[in-house]
Amino acid sequence: MIKVLYDCDNTMGIPNKDVDDGLTLMYLIGNNLIDLLGVTTTFGNSHIEDVFQATTKLFNDLNITNIPLKKGAGKGSDRKSEAAAFLVDMVNQYPNEITILATGSLTNLYGAYCLDPHFYDKVKEIVLMGGLTKPLIINGKNLDELNFSVDHEASYNVLHSGATITTMTGHICLQAEFGKTEYERLMENKDIACYSYIKKHSYAWYEHFKELFATEGFFNWDIVSGVYITNPELFDNNYTSIISSDEDLKKGFLKTEDDHDKGSIVNIPTEILDIGLFNEIIFETWKNVKIKRM
Repeated sequence: MIKVLYDCDNTMGIPNKDVDDGLTLMYLIGNNLIDLLGVTTTFGNSHIEDVFQATTKLFNDLNITNIPLKKGAGKGSDRKSEAAAFLVDMVNQYPNEITILATGSLTNLYGAYCLDPHFYDKVKEIVLMGGLTKPLIINGKNLDELNFSVDHEASYNVLHSGATITTMTGHICLQAEFGKTEYERLMENKDIACYSYIKKHSYAWYEHFKELFATEGFFNWDIVSGVYITNPELFDNNYTSIISSDEDLKKGFLKTEDDHDKGSIVNIPTEILDIGLFNEIIFETWKNVKIKRM
C-alpha cells in the first residue's frame, strides 16, 4: 500500500466554497491502494479555522476515527504548527516511504522544513495541485491561481527543495470537469450512500461555479493529484526545469526552462490520457466510503 499524508484546505460544506479537497479525501479513504497516515489542514480556500472545522465535520460524517487530523498554521508568518510537527514525526517514523499530497497552501510543508532541515530528504514523493504556466481562462474569464500564490515563500521552498515533485496545474485539471453527466450518475444511484452524500454536499458549489463561469459544472481540481498517486499510468510525464522566482510565485506562475541543468526538475503532466477511465476509477472508489448515519 502507498503511505500518504494529505495536506489540504478542505471547505466542503461551507457555502460558496470549493468541495474538491473533500472529494479527494473521500477518494483516499475509499482506495484500497492507499494507507492514509494522517490529514493536516492548511489555509487557502478559507481561513484555517473554517478549514479545520469543515474537515472535522467531514471526519465525523465519514466516521473516521483511526486517522489523525492536525491543525496547521493560519498564516504564512507562523509556520511551526501542530501539523508541521506531525509531518516531521511521520517522515521520521517512515523515512523515504511517504508520499505527501498537498492541495492548498504549502505552509505546513515549509513549517516541517523549518523544524527539520532534512525533512525533504526523508519524503518519498510530493504530489501537489497548484501552479500555472500561462493564464487560466475559463469561457473568457481569468481564474487566478489560488494555491501556490497563497504562501509564495513556502511554494518557493517546496518547489526548490530537491524532493521528487509532481504538480497538477490548473490547466490539466480543466480536463476533470464534474458536470451534468457526473451528477446524473450520482442521482441515478441514490442507493449508494456516498453518492447521495456527495450530491447533497456539492450541488450548491456545482450551481455556484456554473453561474460564475458559464460551465456545465465545476472542475475537480484536487482529485487529479490524488488519482495520479494511485494511477500514474493515466498521465503523461512531463519533467521540466522550474526557475520560478519568489516574485513569480506570488501569482503562482511556474516559469520553465529547457535546460535541465538550471532550476529544479518538477514533473508537470499536461494530459489525462483516458478521462473515461479516470472518472470510472473515482466513482468506483467512492463506493467504498462509509457514511455515518445522520
